[in-house]
Amino acid sequence: MRKVKGFTLIELLVVISIVVLLMALLLPALQRARNQARAVVCQTNLKQWGTILALYTEDNQGRLGKNGGDALWLLRGSFLIEGDPNKPAVYQDINAKGIALCPMAVRSGGHGKFESFGASWGRIVGTLGSTFEAWEITSPLPPFRCSYGFNNRLFNSHLYIFSLKRRANIPTLFDSTFPLVRGRIQPPMSEFEEIGSFCINRHNGYVNVLFMDWSARKVGLKELWTLKWDSDWDTAGPWTKAGGAQPEDWPEWMRSFKDY
Repeated sequence: MRKVKGFTLIELLVVISIVVLLMALLLPALQRARNQARAVVCQTNLKQWGTILALYTEDNQGRLGKNGGDALWLLRGSFLIEGDPNKPAVYQDINAKGIALCPMAVRSGGHGKFESFGASWGRIVGTLGSTFEAWEITSPLPPFRCSYGFNNRLFNSHLYIFSLKRRANIPTLFDSTFPLVRGRIQPPMSEFEEIGSFCINRHNGYVNVLFMDWSARKVGLKELWTLKWDSDWDTAGPWTKAGGAQPEDWPEWMRSFKDY
């Protein structure tokens, strides 16, 4: 009779160990590749927003909008019926579906509530986002989810954007936990200081930013303090390399990031 030889228990354990080792080596590389692909999609979304905003400003006499309400309606897009009392003064037929969410933050988490009210845009209620969660407008219906935010200083009825200098350094729309934010003087002490924050570790030490010249690129978290957030912002301030900031001066969670 022919004798059939099989694996011994030791040989089987060796093969399993090799497979487990290979998986342990490959999974982090696959995760990095996946996150890089998501970051590219996020930049593509912002570039599409750049096209939308360029057309919007041309139709709106070189302005993004009069106030925060216009900013929220720009992001939310067109869901209103004719005669709706919430319809803003400046109303564009914008469809944000497909470009409102960074692939790293597609679900909403409900981290607190925000509310905005104005005679020209009505009452808007929503929930805040986080590093890997989107913020959401819950009222008026239908719900709208987004993981980007505007530079609030740009929404001013007197601001003519085509007269601004160094537009390639003016952040316009970016990864954010809130629809409207301003440049913050101090960096967040915690990685999870989420309220109204744009300094979030969403892309491995970076966030994606759309600039006023309608270009989009990744920006290091410490580099955020070198951008021109408003006319009074010091791009060589105390939280920049030019201003003398040292790695140990930053909050602990940011110290390993690149200096600018």
